[in-house]
Amino acid sequence: MVITILRAMNKYLSIVLIPLLITAGIYFTLRTKFVQIRLFKDSIKSLFHKPKTGSVSPFQSLMISMASRIGVGQIAGITLAIVAGGPGAIFWMWIMAVLGCTSAFVESTLAQIYKVKNKDGSFRGGPAYYISKAMHKKYLGIIFACLLIGGYAYGFNMLQSYQLSSSLEYYIDNYNNTIYPLLVGLGLAVVTALVIWGGTHRIAFISEYIVPIMSIAYVMLSIFIIGKNINKVPSVLHSIFSEAFSIRAIMTSPFSAGVLAPLVHGVKRGLFSNEAGMGSAPNAAASADVKHPVNQGLAQLFSVFIDTMLICSSTAFIVLLSGLDRTQKISQILFVQKSVKSQIGSLGVHLIAFAILTFAFTSIIGNYCYAESNVLFIKNNKVVLNIFRVTCVLAVFLGAQVRSNLAWNISDIFMSLMAIMNILVIMRIGKIALKALDDYIKQKKQGKLPEFKAKDIGLEDTDVWN
Repeated sequence: MVITILRAMNKYLSIVLIPLLITAGIYFTLRTKFVQIRLFKDSIKSLFHKPKTGSVSPFQSLMISMASRIGVGQIAGITLAIVAGGPGAIFWMWIMAVLGCTSAFVESTLAQIYKVKNKDGSFRGGPAYYISKAMHKKYLGIIFACLLIGGYAYGFNMLQSYQLSSSLEYYIDNYNNTIYPLLVGLGLAVVTALVIWGGTHRIAFISEYIVPIMSIAYVMLSIFIIGKNINKVPSVLHSIFSEAFSIRAIMTSPFSAGVLAPLVHGVKRGLFSNEAGMGSAPNAAASADVKHPVNQGLAQLFSVFIDTMLICSSTAFIVLLSGLDRTQKISQILFVQKSVKSQIGSLGVHLIAFAILTFAFTSIIGNYCYAESNVLFIKNNKVVLNIFRVTCVLAVFLGAQVRSNLAWNISDIFMSLMAIMNILVIMRIGKIALKALDDYIKQKKQGKLPEFKAKDIGLEDTDVWN
Protein backbone atom coordinates (compact mmCIF):
# COMPACT_ATOMS: atom_id res chain seq x y z
CA MET A 1 0.00 0.00 0.00
CA VAL A 2 2.78 2.42 1.00
CA ILE A 3 4.83 1.57 -2.11
CA THR A 4 1.77 2.12 -4.32
CA ILE A 5 1.18 5.58 -2.83
CA LEU A 6 4.85 6.52 -3.19
CA ARG A 7 4.87 5.39 -6.83
CA ALA A 8 1.81 7.49 -7.57
CA MET A 9 3.46 10.53 -5.99
CA ASN A 10 6.58 9.92 -8.07
CA LYS A 11 4.53 9.71 -11.24
CA TYR A 12 2.79 13.05 -10.71
CA LEU A 13 5.97 14.79 -9.58
CA SER A 14 7.67 13.59 -12.77
CA ILE A 15 4.94 15.25 -14.84
CA VAL A 16 5.99 18.57 -13.28
CA LEU A 17 9.74 17.97 -12.99
CA ILE A 18 10.69 16.80 -16.47
CA PRO A 19 9.30 19.80 -18.41
CA LEU A 20 10.94 22.11 -15.85
CA LEU A 21 14.32 20.42 -16.25
CA ILE A 22 14.21 20.61 -20.01
CA THR A 23 12.98 24.22 -20.01
CA ALA A 24 15.65 25.36 -17.55
CA GLY A 25 18.39 23.54 -19.46
CA ILE A 26 17.42 25.12 -22.78
CA TYR A 27 16.87 28.56 -21.23
CA PHE A 28 20.25 28.73 -19.48
CA THR A 29 22.06 27.19 -22.45
CA LEU A 30 20.77 30.04 -24.61
CA ARG A 31 21.23 32.78 -21.98
CA THR A 32 24.83 31.73 -21.26
CA LYS A 33 25.48 31.40 -25.01
CA PHE A 34 26.44 27.72 -24.65
CA VAL A 35 28.83 28.25 -21.75
CA GLN A 36 29.31 24.47 -21.51
CA ILE A 37 31.06 24.59 -24.89
CA ARG A 38 32.75 27.97 -25.15
CA LEU A 39 34.24 27.93 -21.63
CA PHE A 40 34.87 24.19 -21.34
CA LYS A 41 38.66 24.73 -21.12
CA ASP A 42 38.13 27.28 -18.36
CA SER A 43 36.06 24.73 -16.44
CA ILE A 44 39.11 22.45 -16.32
CA LYS A 45 41.51 25.27 -15.41
CA SER A 46 39.19 26.36 -12.59
CA LEU A 47 39.95 23.13 -10.73
CA PHE A 48 43.57 24.10 -10.15
CA HIS A 49 43.09 27.44 -8.40
CA LYS A 50 45.12 27.48 -5.17
CA PRO A 51 43.12 28.59 -2.12
CA LYS A 52 44.37 30.15 1.09
CA THR A 53 46.08 27.78 3.50
CA GLY A 54 43.51 25.63 5.27
CA SER A 55 40.69 26.50 2.86
CA VAL A 56 38.82 24.05 0.67
CA SER A 57 40.18 24.16 -2.89
CA PRO A 58 37.97 24.12 -6.00
CA PHE A 59 39.21 20.59 -6.69
CA GLN A 60 38.36 19.42 -3.17
CA SER A 61 34.95 21.06 -3.44
CA LEU A 62 34.43 19.29 -6.75
CA MET A 63 35.43 15.96 -5.17
CA ILE A 64 32.95 16.49 -2.31
CA SER A 65 30.18 17.02 -4.86
CA MET A 66 31.46 14.09 -6.92
CA ALA A 67 31.53 11.96 -3.77
CA SER A 68 27.82 12.60 -3.39
CA ARG A 69 27.11 12.15 -7.10
CA ILE A 70 29.11 8.98 -7.69
CA GLY A 71 27.17 6.35 -5.84
CA VAL A 72 24.32 4.00 -6.62
CA GLY A 73 22.95 6.47 -9.17
CA GLN A 74 25.82 5.70 -11.53
CA ILE A 75 25.61 1.91 -11.20
CA ALA A 76 22.23 0.78 -9.88
CA GLY A 77 20.37 3.87 -11.10
CA ILE A 78 21.54 3.61 -14.69
CA THR A 79 20.81 -0.12 -14.70
CA LEU A 80 17.29 0.65 -13.45
CA ALA A 81 16.87 3.20 -16.26
CA ILE A 82 17.82 0.60 -18.88
CA VAL A 83 15.61 -2.10 -17.37
CA ALA A 84 12.61 0.20 -16.97
CA GLY A 85 12.99 2.45 -20.01
CA GLY A 86 15.12 0.43 -22.42
CA PRO A 87 18.46 1.47 -24.00
CA GLY A 88 16.81 4.66 -25.29
CA ALA A 89 16.86 6.02 -21.73
CA ILE A 90 20.62 6.52 -22.12
CA PHE A 91 20.08 8.91 -25.03
CA TRP A 92 17.86 11.14 -22.90
CA MET A 93 20.34 10.91 -20.04
CA TRP A 94 23.03 12.31 -22.38
CA ILE A 95 20.74 15.08 -23.62
CA MET A 96 19.91 16.17 -20.08
CA ALA A 97 23.60 16.17 -19.15
CA VAL A 98 24.45 18.55 -21.99
CA LEU A 99 21.55 20.86 -21.12
CA GLY A 100 21.89 20.37 -17.36
CA CYS A 101 25.49 21.63 -17.38
CA THR A 102 24.19 25.19 -17.56
CA SER A 103 21.71 24.70 -14.70
CA ALA A 104 24.60 23.34 -12.62
CA PHE A 105 26.69 26.34 -13.58
CA VAL A 106 24.02 28.86 -12.56
CA GLU A 107 23.13 27.27 -9.22
CA SER A 108 26.78 26.82 -8.19
CA THR A 109 27.69 30.38 -9.17
CA LEU A 110 24.77 31.65 -7.08
CA ALA A 111 25.94 29.51 -4.16
CA GLN A 112 29.38 31.12 -4.35
CA ILE A 113 27.95 34.65 -4.54
CA TYR A 114 25.76 34.19 -1.47
CA LYS A 115 28.02 31.95 0.64
CA VAL A 116 28.81 32.82 4.27
CA LYS A 117 32.00 32.50 6.27
CA ASN A 118 32.32 30.27 9.31
CA LYS A 119 34.28 31.21 12.44
CA ASP A 120 37.13 28.90 11.40
CA GLY A 121 37.49 30.68 8.05
CA SER A 122 35.73 28.01 5.98
CA PHE A 123 32.67 28.71 3.84
CA ARG A 124 29.19 27.27 3.52
CA GLY A 125 26.19 28.01 1.36
CA GLY A 126 23.73 26.57 -1.14
CA PRO A 127 20.15 27.08 -2.31
CA ALA A 128 18.80 27.73 1.18
CA TYR A 129 21.25 30.61 1.48
CA TYR A 130 20.67 32.18 -1.94
CA ILE A 131 16.90 31.76 -1.60
CA SER A 132 17.02 33.59 1.73
CA LYS A 133 19.39 36.37 0.63
CA ALA A 134 18.46 36.99 -3.00
CA MET A 135 14.70 36.58 -2.54
CA HIS A 136 14.63 37.83 1.07
CA LYS A 137 12.39 34.95 2.12
CA LYS A 138 14.10 32.89 4.77
CA TYR A 139 11.07 30.65 5.30
CA LEU A 140 11.48 29.38 1.72
CA GLY A 141 15.13 28.72 2.45
CA ILE A 142 14.14 26.69 5.51
CA ILE A 143 11.65 24.66 3.46
CA PHE A 144 14.36 23.83 0.92
CA ALA A 145 16.83 23.01 3.70
CA CYS A 146 14.34 20.56 5.21
CA LEU A 147 13.78 18.88 1.83
CA LEU A 148 17.52 18.52 1.30
CA ILE A 149 18.11 17.16 4.79
CA GLY A 150 15.29 14.64 4.35
CA GLY A 151 16.53 13.65 0.92
CA TYR A 152 20.26 13.46 1.51
CA ALA A 153 20.82 12.76 5.18
CA TYR A 154 18.07 10.15 5.27
CA GLY A 155 16.56 9.14 1.90
CA PHE A 156 19.68 8.97 -0.28
CA ASN A 157 21.95 7.73 2.49
CA MET A 158 19.55 4.92 3.31
CA LEU A 159 19.56 4.04 -0.39
CA GLN A 160 23.37 4.07 -0.55
CA SER A 161 23.51 1.83 2.51
CA TYR A 162 20.95 -0.55 1.02
CA GLN A 163 22.85 -0.87 -2.25
CA LEU A 164 26.15 -1.44 -0.46
CA SER A 165 24.48 -4.13 1.59
CA SER A 166 22.87 -5.73 -1.48
CA SER A 167 26.25 -5.88 -3.26
CA LEU A 168 27.03 -8.76 -0.86
CA GLU A 169 23.98 -10.72 -2.04
CA TYR A 170 26.15 -12.65 -4.50
CA TYR A 171 28.34 -14.00 -1.72
CA ILE A 172 25.78 -14.95 0.91
CA ASP A 173 23.11 -17.64 0.72
CA ASN A 174 19.66 -16.60 1.94
CA TYR A 175 20.98 -13.07 2.27
CA ASN A 176 17.66 -11.51 3.24
CA ASN A 177 17.10 -14.07 5.99
CA THR A 178 20.41 -13.66 7.80
CA ILE A 179 22.00 -11.19 10.16
CA TYR A 180 24.43 -9.96 7.50
CA PRO A 181 22.45 -6.81 6.63
CA LEU A 182 22.55 -5.91 10.33
CA LEU A 183 26.30 -6.41 10.48
CA VAL A 184 26.90 -4.46 7.27
CA GLY A 185 24.70 -1.61 8.51
CA LEU A 186 26.47 -1.53 11.87
CA GLY A 187 29.95 -1.51 10.33
CA LEU A 188 29.05 1.22 7.83
CA ALA A 189 27.40 3.32 10.55
CA VAL A 190 30.52 3.19 12.74
CA VAL A 191 32.87 4.24 9.92
CA THR A 192 30.47 7.01 8.88
CA ALA A 193 30.38 8.34 12.43
CA LEU A 194 34.18 8.50 12.59
CA VAL A 195 34.31 10.56 9.40
CA ILE A 196 31.43 13.01 9.90
CA TRP A 197 32.59 13.97 13.37
CA GLY A 198 35.87 14.98 11.74
CA GLY A 199 34.23 17.87 9.85
CA THR A 200 34.26 19.14 6.27
CA HIS A 201 38.06 19.11 5.95
CA ARG A 202 38.25 15.38 6.73
CA ILE A 203 35.45 14.72 4.23
CA ALA A 204 37.29 16.81 1.61
CA PHE A 205 40.58 14.99 2.29
CA ILE A 206 39.02 11.53 1.93
CA SER A 207 37.02 12.50 -1.17
CA GLU A 208 40.08 14.06 -2.83
CA TYR A 209 41.82 10.69 -3.00
CA ILE A 210 39.18 7.97 -3.07
CA VAL A 211 36.83 9.48 -5.68
CA PRO A 212 39.37 10.05 -8.51
CA ILE A 213 41.02 6.65 -8.03
CA MET A 214 37.78 4.67 -8.07
CA SER A 215 36.29 6.72 -10.91
CA ILE A 216 39.31 6.12 -13.12
CA ALA A 217 39.37 2.41 -12.24
CA TYR A 218 35.66 2.03 -13.07
CA VAL A 219 36.02 3.83 -16.41
CA MET A 220 39.07 1.68 -17.28
CA LEU A 221 37.02 -1.47 -16.55
CA SER A 222 34.32 -0.30 -18.97
CA ILE A 223 36.92 0.58 -21.62
CA PHE A 224 38.33 -2.94 -21.35
CA ILE A 225 34.85 -4.45 -21.77
CA ILE A 226 34.10 -2.12 -24.70
CA GLY A 227 37.40 -3.09 -26.33
CA LYS A 228 36.66 -6.78 -25.86
CA ASN A 229 33.25 -6.32 -27.51
CA ILE A 230 34.17 -3.65 -30.03
CA ASN A 231 32.23 -5.44 -32.77
CA LYS A 232 29.02 -5.09 -30.73
CA VAL A 233 29.40 -1.36 -30.03
CA PRO A 234 27.72 -0.19 -33.28
CA SER A 235 24.61 -2.25 -32.52
CA VAL A 236 24.52 -0.97 -28.92
CA LEU A 237 24.76 2.64 -30.12
CA HIS A 238 22.02 1.93 -32.67
CA SER A 239 19.74 0.57 -29.95
CA ILE A 240 20.38 3.64 -27.75
CA PHE A 241 19.45 6.11 -30.49
CA SER A 242 16.68 4.14 -32.17
CA GLU A 243 14.89 3.04 -29.00
CA ALA A 244 14.89 6.58 -27.64
CA PHE A 245 11.97 7.12 -30.02
CA SER A 246 10.76 3.55 -30.59
CA ILE A 247 7.15 2.88 -29.61
CA ARG A 248 7.72 -0.86 -29.94
CA ALA A 249 10.61 -0.84 -27.49
CA ILE A 250 8.68 1.33 -25.08
CA MET A 251 5.60 -0.87 -25.05
CA THR A 252 7.58 -4.08 -24.63
CA SER A 253 9.67 -2.74 -21.72
CA PRO A 254 8.94 -5.05 -18.74
CA PHE A 255 8.43 -2.09 -16.39
CA SER A 256 7.15 0.44 -18.91
CA ALA A 257 5.89 3.77 -17.64
CA GLY A 258 3.94 4.35 -20.84
CA VAL A 259 4.88 5.84 -24.19
CA LEU A 260 7.40 8.22 -22.59
CA ALA A 261 9.28 5.54 -20.63
CA PRO A 262 12.76 6.17 -22.13
CA LEU A 263 12.42 9.92 -21.66
CA VAL A 264 11.05 9.65 -18.11
CA HIS A 265 13.63 7.16 -16.88
CA GLY A 266 16.53 8.74 -18.75
CA VAL A 267 15.81 12.21 -17.40
CA LYS A 268 15.09 11.09 -13.83
CA ARG A 269 18.06 8.77 -13.52
CA GLY A 270 20.23 11.36 -15.22
CA LEU A 271 19.15 13.95 -12.65
CA PHE A 272 19.64 11.43 -9.84
CA SER A 273 23.22 10.86 -10.94
CA ASN A 274 24.53 14.26 -12.10
CA GLU A 275 22.20 16.32 -9.84
CA ALA A 276 22.26 19.26 -12.28
CA GLY A 277 19.65 21.78 -11.16
CA MET A 278 18.66 19.76 -8.13
CA GLY A 279 20.18 22.15 -5.60
CA SER A 280 22.58 19.69 -4.00
CA ALA A 281 25.98 20.35 -5.60
CA PRO A 282 25.83 24.11 -4.76
CA ASN A 283 26.25 23.15 -1.11
CA ALA A 284 29.70 21.78 -1.96
CA ALA A 285 30.44 24.55 -4.48
CA ALA A 286 29.96 27.20 -1.80
CA SER A 287 32.70 25.68 0.38
CA ALA A 288 35.48 26.47 -2.13
CA ASP A 289 37.78 29.46 -1.77
CA VAL A 290 37.95 31.08 -5.23
CA LYS A 291 38.67 34.53 -6.66
CA HIS A 292 35.47 34.66 -8.72
CA PRO A 293 32.14 32.78 -8.24
CA VAL A 294 32.15 31.80 -11.92
CA ASN A 295 35.32 29.74 -11.30
CA GLN A 296 33.35 27.31 -9.15
CA GLY A 297 30.32 27.44 -11.43
CA LEU A 298 32.57 26.25 -14.26
CA ALA A 299 34.14 23.56 -12.07
CA GLN A 300 30.70 22.14 -11.26
CA LEU A 301 29.79 22.30 -14.94
CA PHE A 302 32.74 20.01 -15.63
CA SER A 303 31.60 17.60 -12.92
CA VAL A 304 28.35 16.93 -14.81
CA PHE A 305 30.46 15.86 -17.79
CA ILE A 306 32.55 13.51 -15.63
CA ASP A 307 29.51 12.03 -13.96
CA THR A 308 27.25 11.37 -16.94
CA MET A 309 29.49 11.10 -19.98
CA LEU A 310 32.11 8.96 -18.24
CA ILE A 311 30.79 7.13 -15.16
CA CYS A 312 27.13 6.66 -16.16
CA SER A 313 28.02 5.80 -19.75
CA SER A 314 30.47 3.22 -18.44
CA THR A 315 27.64 1.44 -16.60
CA ALA A 316 25.39 1.69 -19.66
CA PHE A 317 27.90 -0.02 -21.95
CA ILE A 318 28.77 -2.67 -19.35
CA VAL A 319 25.09 -3.62 -19.03
CA LEU A 320 24.15 -3.37 -22.72
CA LEU A 321 27.19 -5.28 -23.97
CA SER A 322 26.49 -8.15 -21.57
CA GLY A 323 23.36 -9.18 -23.45
CA LEU A 324 21.66 -10.31 -20.21
CA ASP A 325 17.89 -10.65 -20.07
CA ARG A 326 16.52 -7.37 -18.67
CA THR A 327 13.36 -9.07 -17.34
CA GLN A 328 15.30 -10.87 -14.58
CA LYS A 329 13.80 -10.20 -11.14
CA ILE A 330 17.08 -9.38 -9.40
CA SER A 331 18.55 -6.27 -7.77
CA GLN A 332 20.23 -3.69 -10.00
CA ILE A 333 23.58 -4.27 -8.30
CA LEU A 334 23.43 -8.01 -8.87
CA PHE A 335 22.48 -7.34 -12.51
CA VAL A 336 25.64 -5.25 -12.99
CA GLN A 337 27.73 -7.85 -11.19
CA LYS A 338 26.42 -10.56 -13.52
CA SER A 339 27.03 -8.27 -16.50
CA VAL A 340 30.69 -7.85 -15.60
CA LYS A 341 31.01 -11.53 -14.71
CA SER A 342 29.86 -12.43 -18.23
CA GLN A 343 32.84 -10.46 -19.58
CA ILE A 344 35.74 -11.11 -17.23
CA GLY A 345 34.60 -13.95 -15.00
CA SER A 346 34.15 -14.02 -11.21
CA LEU A 347 36.70 -11.25 -10.76
CA GLY A 348 34.10 -8.85 -12.13
CA VAL A 349 31.71 -9.59 -9.27
CA HIS A 350 34.38 -8.68 -6.74
CA LEU A 351 35.35 -5.52 -8.61
CA ILE A 352 31.76 -4.24 -8.70
CA ALA A 353 31.26 -5.09 -5.03
CA PHE A 354 34.39 -3.09 -4.18
CA ALA A 355 33.29 -0.22 -6.43
CA ILE A 356 29.89 -0.11 -4.74
CA LEU A 357 31.55 -0.18 -1.32
CA THR A 358 33.76 2.83 -2.08
CA PHE A 359 31.21 4.75 -4.17
CA ALA A 360 28.45 4.25 -1.61
CA PHE A 361 30.67 5.26 1.30
CA THR A 362 32.01 8.44 -0.34
CA SER A 363 28.47 9.26 -1.42
CA ILE A 364 27.24 8.92 2.16
CA ILE A 365 29.83 11.34 3.51
CA GLY A 366 29.28 13.73 0.60
CA ASN A 367 25.53 13.67 1.24
CA TYR A 368 26.14 14.35 4.90
CA CYS A 369 28.26 17.38 4.01
CA TYR A 370 25.35 18.83 2.03
CA ALA A 371 22.89 18.20 4.83
CA GLU A 372 25.13 19.66 7.55
CA SER A 373 25.30 23.00 5.75
CA ASN A 374 21.51 23.14 5.72
CA VAL A 375 21.17 22.17 9.37
CA LEU A 376 23.48 25.07 10.22
CA PHE A 377 21.32 27.34 8.07
CA ILE A 378 18.25 26.46 10.13
CA LYS A 379 19.98 26.47 13.52
CA ASN A 380 23.70 27.06 14.03
CA ASN A 381 23.97 25.20 17.31
CA LYS A 382 26.48 22.52 18.31
CA VAL A 383 23.98 20.44 20.30
CA VAL A 384 21.50 20.42 17.41
CA LEU A 385 24.31 19.47 15.02
CA ASN A 386 25.43 16.53 17.18
CA ILE A 387 21.84 15.25 17.51
CA PHE A 388 21.54 15.49 13.74
CA ARG A 389 24.75 13.51 13.29
CA VAL A 390 23.39 10.72 15.48
CA THR A 391 20.22 10.50 13.36
CA CYS A 392 22.36 10.37 10.19
CA VAL A 393 24.35 7.43 11.53
CA LEU A 394 21.09 5.70 12.51
CA ALA A 395 19.71 6.23 8.98
CA VAL A 396 22.82 4.59 7.49
CA PHE A 397 22.34 1.60 9.80
CA LEU A 398 18.64 1.23 8.97
CA GLY A 399 19.27 1.64 5.23
CA ALA A 400 20.99 -1.72 5.05
CA GLN A 401 17.74 -3.38 6.17
CA VAL A 402 15.12 -1.62 4.01
CA ARG A 403 13.40 -2.81 0.84
CA SER A 404 14.72 -1.58 -2.51
CA ASN A 405 11.40 -0.13 -3.73
CA LEU A 406 10.91 1.85 -0.53
CA ALA A 407 14.42 3.34 -0.64
CA TRP A 408 14.20 4.27 -4.34
CA ASN A 409 10.75 5.86 -4.08
CA ILE A 410 11.51 7.93 -0.98
CA SER A 411 14.73 9.18 -2.57
CA ASP A 412 12.98 10.02 -5.84
CA ILE A 413 10.24 12.00 -4.09
CA PHE A 414 12.71 14.16 -2.16
CA MET A 415 14.82 14.57 -5.31
CA SER A 416 11.83 15.75 -7.32
CA LEU A 417 10.59 18.19 -4.67
CA MET A 418 14.08 19.68 -4.27
CA ALA A 419 14.63 19.99 -7.99
CA ILE A 420 11.23 21.58 -8.67
CA MET A 421 11.76 24.20 -5.97
CA ASN A 422 15.39 24.93 -6.91
CA ILE A 423 14.71 25.22 -10.65
CA LEU A 424 11.85 27.66 -10.07
CA VAL A 425 14.19 29.74 -7.88
CA ILE A 426 17.17 29.82 -10.25
CA MET A 427 14.88 30.64 -13.17
CA ARG A 428 13.83 33.71 -11.18
CA ILE A 429 17.20 34.88 -9.80
CA GLY A 430 19.51 33.31 -12.39
CA LYS A 431 20.14 36.73 -13.94
CA ILE A 432 22.51 37.41 -11.02
CA ALA A 433 24.71 34.48 -12.09
CA LEU A 434 24.49 35.68 -15.70
CA LYS A 435 25.75 39.12 -14.64
CA ALA A 436 28.64 37.43 -12.82
CA LEU A 437 29.43 35.49 -16.00
CA ASP A 438 29.47 38.71 -18.03
CA ASP A 439 31.82 40.24 -15.45
CA TYR A 440 34.13 37.22 -15.64
CA ILE A 441 34.29 37.31 -19.44
CA LYS A 442 34.80 41.10 -19.46
CA GLN A 443 37.83 40.80 -17.17
CA LYS A 444 39.24 37.96 -19.24
CA LYS A 445 38.99 40.03 -22.41
CA GLN A 446 40.91 42.78 -20.61
CA GLY A 447 43.71 40.30 -19.96
CA LYS A 448 43.00 40.14 -16.20
CA LEU A 449 42.76 37.20 -13.86
CA PRO A 450 39.07 37.62 -12.95
CA GLU A 451 38.40 38.75 -9.37
CA PHE A 452 34.90 39.36 -8.12
CA LYS A 453 33.48 42.38 -6.32
CA ALA A 454 29.75 42.31 -5.65
CA LYS A 455 29.30 46.02 -6.36
CA ASP A 456 30.56 45.50 -9.94
CA ILE A 457 27.30 43.71 -10.76
CA GLY A 458 25.11 45.88 -8.55
CA LEU A 459 24.95 43.67 -5.44
CA GLU A 460 25.25 44.85 -1.86
CA ASP A 461 23.76 41.99 0.13
CA THR A 462 26.57 39.40 0.04
CA ASP A 463 28.51 38.35 3.14
CA VAL A 464 31.86 37.58 1.49
CA TRP A 465 32.27 39.59 -1.70
CA ASN A 466 31.65 43.12 -0.41
